[in-house]
Amino acid sequence: MRVISPSLLSADFKHIQKDIEIVETAGATRLHLDVMDGHFVPNLTFGPFIIHFIRQCTSCHLETHLMIDNPAASFDQYIKAGSDTIIFHIEASGNPLEELKYLKSNGVSAGIALNPDTDINKIVPLIDDVDYLLIMSVFPGKGGQSFIRSTLDKMRSAVTIRENRNITIGVDGGVNLSTINEVFATGIDVTIVGSGLFNSDDISTRFQELLNA
Repeated sequence: MRVISPSLLSADFKHIQKDIEIVETAGATRLHLDVMDGHFVPNLTFGPFIIHFIRQCTSCHLETHLMIDNPAASFDQYIKAGSDTIIFHIEASGNPLEELKYLKSNGVSAGIALNPDTDINKIVPLIDDVDYLLIMSVFPGKGGQSFIRSTLDKMRSAVTIRENRNITIGVDGGVNLSTINEVFATGIDVTIVGSGLFNSDDISTRFQELLNA
């Protein structure tokens, strides 16, 4: 069964509660929250206060994607805000193994993200401590980018490396009606969809189209 995690960065923040209700009614069980600091990536988005508000609006699993420098310094804020999974970038991490263990010890699922040009084999020493592996299929920091097709090989490699471990593999970036079939064909579990969902005139219908494409 396909799992789609709507990226709320592409939602209408003037009516964020309404957009959350629409995707929940359409069948979403996860929501993806992009946190950017203006340093690790050029753009600046929202922080724990907004996530705390979103937590009050939904029972969906909240996966918080930290595109920030020194992510460990902010873990406690995002745990307290109500994140169910916290994903940090291996490229921004000082000690990814210890950071994964810290998240798990604090009752949240521990996720790690890899940029398109980061070798998938860097995950191998960490694999037994990862709950969620996020493959970036665009470079992080801006919505609406085109899908990088070479990342399909990385997705297939990630599925092979996982073997039978209980690890969720997600893909983030450029997933839409034109690319979603190829992405799920690699064996991954979750696609994050932002502009490919929320830019539709009918979000609910588009969600179903993505599920059934």
